[in-house]
Amino acid sequence: MAQERPAALTWTTSAPVLALVGLALTWGRHLPIVVVLVVAVLLVGAVLAAVHHAEVVAHRVGEPMGSLVLAVAVTIIEVALIVTLMASGKDSESLARDTVFAAVMITCNGIVGLALLVGSLRHHTVTFNAEGTGSALACVVTLATVCLVLPTFTTAAPGPEFSGSQLTFAAVASLAVYGLFVFNQTVKHRDFFLPVVPDATPEPDSETHAEPPSDRTALISLGLLLVSLVGVVGLAKVASPSIEDGVDALGLPPTFVGVVIALLVLLPETLAAVRAARRNMVQTSLNLALGSAMASIGLTIPVIAVASIWLDGPLHLGLEPTQLVLLAMTVAVSVLTIVPGRATRLQGGVHLVLAAAFVFLAANP
Repeated sequence: MAQERPAALTWTTSAPVLALVGLALTWGRHLPIVVVLVVAVLLVGAVLAAVHHAEVVAHRVGEPMGSLVLAVAVTIIEVALIVTLMASGKDSESLARDTVFAAVMITCNGIVGLALLVGSLRHHTVTFNAEGTGSALACVVTLATVCLVLPTFTTAAPGPEFSGSQLTFAAVASLAVYGLFVFNQTVKHRDFFLPVVPDATPEPDSETHAEPPSDRTALISLGLLLVSLVGVVGLAKVASPSIEDGVDALGLPPTFVGVVIALLVLLPETLAAVRAARRNMVQTSLNLALGSAMASIGLTIPVIAVASIWLDGPLHLGLEPTQLVLLAMTVAVSVLTIVPGRATRLQGGVHLVLAAAFVFLAANP
């Protein structure tokens, strides 16, 4: 049997360290285009490494806790990117809304659609637990309505924003809903979120059947996960002017910055969801997708609420008419997809069309 390579020789160990080195060399400096490209590579490497180490920790603690670890790790990255870009002060009043909404649309349509399509192409019909997935969708819809829809119609503050007391209520309500869901998912009804494969077993896979890592390996991955997150936060701050300049140079609206952030932080989780779907474990894919959507709202809004104490300028959270229509369509289609507890490539294709419509209209409103 071949010996396992030392951890020090793997890219997942090197990427966080290189990200910190790149951060130290570029912090507070004006960067030429070549250096910006290097920073982008290091940033992507740090994101991928962060999710890899989150997967190691997740494998140690088991499912569905593993999906929760991944969702929270990705959301921490997302919140860090939002706060760092908002601190720059350039077109930042709607950045939190645009990024959170983009995360919801990408997870509920892009990741769900890809998982259903990949799984059904390989296994014809995919099955999942409608009770657990339905409760996750209910939480996503509640959070999206309270935090992103209501600010469009409230009148206590001018524009699509909450007053101070309303923002506080939304933040507390978000934490409450998210906390209740986590308790339900990990304590009272874990079986609702376990993979459902009635007529078959998950396909053989080295990750599925590998022994859980030791406590020492999990702790090392936890430490490297934290290092990766520091690298992501710092490099995002370094690259934020280039992201905004790039969006301007392409003639895209400033709100498209939120889409770029969401696509960046959700890419590794998308890959994880597709891998699970290929193994006929679509329930895990849905846990990842809806868990990320829920964490994106339930954890981001409270952090932004606290950050608004020292951040200058308005905080626009209310969705625009086109976004409201897309959200309503996503909710309706998601309910019809989840209620039967099984899906085919048709449902996956419909969700992907909604995801494509969102990206297209975000670039061409």
